[in-house]
Amino acid sequence: MRLRTQRLPALLLGTALVASVLGIGTIAAAAGPDDATSTRTTATSAVHTGHTMALSTQASGDDADGDGYIPAVPPVTGVTPSSATPPPAYFHEFQANCSVTHTAQDDPIVYPGQFGKSHDHTFMGNTSTNAASTTGSLYGGNTTCKAPADASAYWMPSLYKGDQKILPVGPQVIYYKAGVTDYRSVRPFPKGLRFVVGNPMQSAQEFRGHKGFVEGWECGDSFFNVDIPASCPSRPDVQLNLRMQAPSCWNGLHLDTPDHQSHMSYPVVKPGTNDNMCPASHPVALPMVEFKMAWPVNGDMSQVRLASGRGYSFHYDFFNAWEERTLKAMVDHCIVGGLQCDPRGYDQSRPERGAVLNAEYRLP
Repeated sequence: MRLRTQRLPALLLGTALVASVLGIGTIAAAAGPDDATSTRTTATSAVHTGHTMALSTQASGDDADGDGYIPAVPPVTGVTPSSATPPPAYFHEFQANCSVTHTAQDDPIVYPGQFGKSHDHTFMGNTSTNAASTTGSLYGGNTTCKAPADASAYWMPSLYKGDQKILPVGPQVIYYKAGVTDYRSVRPFPKGLRFVVGNPMQSAQEFRGHKGFVEGWECGDSFFNVDIPASCPSRPDVQLNLRMQAPSCWNGLHLDTPDHQSHMSYPVVKPGTNDNMCPASHPVALPMVEFKMAWPVNGDMSQVRLASGRGYSFHYDFFNAWEERTLKAMVDHCIVGGLQCDPRGYDQSRPERGAVLNAEYRLP
């Protein structure tokens, strides 16, 4: 039997999804108690993550019955969110540097099995990612990430200047961080976990208010832009940059849900403190993925846009296919260990702690 929690009543589905752009936790609140005896959601059109799609009706890949729920096997239950204050550690992170592999109008999370259905995406990491990608097809595959064990798929809407597609050059910085104050409680992603960060249908105000918003669009000395700046300094050292953070608290039950977001949540503030902890509805602390992207474009930016629309339509997708032992070693050494690690799991300010991976970025 599939585990179904936080299922949305059909009449509330569309409005709840649109309302969710400001905070992932809103869907669970709108859903009410789970009805374990409810029948499968029928074809319900809703606008979500920038796509008009029929939810819970596409059987494909890892979701054989097409209801949109992919259960974690086994589920992670009995977890109490940590409210403890850990030993001081300014950093608790590592990098997964991954280069662009290809572009395509595919989205294996939102439109599984439907080639050419989405707007154009720029893919990084796993070289095989396409509309038909599944956990099995990605796992152990070729990758442009420095660590061969990271066969995960990362993607975002493609950037254009007029009709010219602009691709990031070289390894892009993808951080894995602690999103909660008690960094010692963070555990590795479950194999096959996937989610969408942000919503291409969001307004500029909603993008600025998104819990994953960091510094907005940047170029030169211009920061905190919700849209792509109209111009950037025409210098070789100037690129267009953007950072955005993913939710890092998991419900422990699903690798995906019909909206591709409600199984995840951003941390909440512990009452009476400035500490972040996972909410009871999503008690499992996972690494916080942060995209730090750079596009080689500057000067007149008036024709620069995303395949999904204006700059504030930015969003991205993550599909975990790390080799389990390697990911656990990196999380334990760098995040739980309170270090600032490079893609080898090495903190140059703490050389005595050593590295996780060898010179070939492999686990010894």
